[in-house]
Amino acid sequence: MNPPSPSHIGTWLSIGSPVIAELAAACGFDWVLLDLEHGCESEAAIPNQLRALRGSSTQGIVRVGAPHPDLIARVLDWGAHGIMVPHVNTAAEAEAIVKAAHYAPRGHRGFSRTVRTYDYGLNPPGDELTRPIILAQIETLQGVEQAAAIAAVDGIDALFVGPADLGHDMKVRQSKILYDDCLHTVAQAANQSGKASGILIRNAQDLEKMRSFGFTWLAIDSDLSLLRSGFLGHVQAAKS
Repeated sequence: MNPPSPSHIGTWLSIGSPVIAELAAACGFDWVLLDLEHGCESEAAIPNQLRALRGSSTQGIVRVGAPHPDLIARVLDWGAHGIMVPHVNTAAEAEAIVKAAHYAPRGHRGFSRTVRTYDYGLNPPGDELTRPIILAQIETLQGVEQAAAIAAVDGIDALFVGPADLGHDMKVRQSKILYDDCLHTVAQAANQSGKASGILIRNAQDLEKMRSFGFTWLAIDSDLSLLRSGFLGHVQAAKS
């Protein structure tokens, strides 16, 4: 077993605002997730959010809605530090994602020196090209069963549990497996391949429990949820 890696503390950004992205970076998050799967904005909102992170140490990870190679290439060209891909259920799917995110010979991503990630041609890459971070989301029982094979794919950096989807899949399939056992399976599979694992949590009080499972990429709550809670709290206090 590998020793635990340092925690990467992040948060989910669903609203699509560069102001919120800039504020999250100023507050010191290690990474933020810019959400194209369930977020409120289209991919056109991604570049300005990435610009808002410039000059900070906060990494911008974009969750693409599906593993389309053209979308993966675009968000990386725009300067995303990495991608998160939902519903990765097999090693073959993970391998296809890696190929879409990498230039030849590892993959088939198109190459341009003039995209934003290379400062529009001012800082073209040398012989060592930047390696994107790739987080594969485990969101089904099939994904849990195949976690070891997915983690073993070269180029996958972390397995990231999607708790809502995984819980839903377990419910509709009337699974007898315990949810926490699924989490242990994913974290252990990642660790055995020398990879990280992560999960989205809604309450910072759950951090230590998830760390004890071995998760190190930890996202705490979302901009939309925090605003909703704040608005409701003020309205209820004012009207009570």
